[in-house]
Amino acid sequence: MVLFGLLLLPVLLLLLLYFIVRPRPINIPIKNRHVFITGGSMGIGLAIAKQAASEGARISLLARSVDQLQKAKESICQAYEVEVSIFSADVRDYDAVERAINEAGSIDVLVVNHGVYYVEEFETQGLDVMKTMIDVNLMGSFNVIKAALPLMKDRKDKGPASIALMSSMAGQVGTYGFAAYSATKFGLRGLAEALQQEVLENNIHLSLIFPPVTETPGFEPARKTMPEITKIISSTSAGMKAEEVGKITIQGIKSGSFSIPCKLDGRALVIATAGLSPQRCFIMASLEVVFAGLFRFVALLLQWNWYGIIEKKKITEKKKQ
Repeated sequence: MVLFGLLLLPVLLLLLLYFIVRPRPINIPIKNRHVFITGGSMGIGLAIAKQAASEGARISLLARSVDQLQKAKESICQAYEVEVSIFSADVRDYDAVERAINEAGSIDVLVVNHGVYYVEEFETQGLDVMKTMIDVNLMGSFNVIKAALPLMKDRKDKGPASIALMSSMAGQVGTYGFAAYSATKFGLRGLAEALQQEVLENNIHLSLIFPPVTETPGFEPARKTMPEITKIISSTSAGMKAEEVGKITIQGIKSGSFSIPCKLDGRALVIATAGLSPQRCFIMASLEVVFAGLFRFVALLLQWNWYGIIEKKKITEKKKQ
């Protein structure tokens, strides 16, 4: 009888979660739909555009550099027979963003991918650099979504639509040297969680993508100011190529996933930091419920390792003085 009860518990948990997870599961088509990508002229944005184009989407790219946009358009058109439109605008300029989006027309999938990335100890990082990250990564995202939302709500195709925000593993856990950058990426999570509740009735579904360090044009400049401690801690998690992140992003958007990790350790972080975030998949919800305690313990071990690295490095630096 006890054994039967133990076997029945997981079944009851799965049944309960099947009925209570919100929002409900959804599939978001990409083929023959309009995918608008900010920061789409290079790196992860361009990789997302190519993946969407390979699945038959109409593509719009927004970035600052006209030359880079033109090159991106040519590279997509050479590989895929799809319509590609380009728009030059700075996401910090709401009026310019609004004009571009109105010209592009109704959007089915909005990928808010733009971002800047400067890694430095908080005390030495300039306030102007911090403000730039806040203005681009956070306020720029507000501007893009604010401009696109009326058109997305009024779209003729009332099928499921998506707003996907490019966060980072630095938006899941704060790490040495990432204070300002993480603040902007953590902010995107609050935006996505709250906005999902507001737009669900319009069949619009939010996603957050959490890539690790990725081989993009912005990575090498960021390494120039990256503290040695940050390099050591970051080396514990392998990086990825932009093309890999692009493919995972589109797959995650299509499945309507709220949290889209890009690696196994990213998946563990999603479970460890699930909190009150939406969860459509009752199987993933069961993993979050069952393994929450275990992953909290693993997280504490990880923090123990990181603080150990920091302590040893600081002792070494003091000895050199």
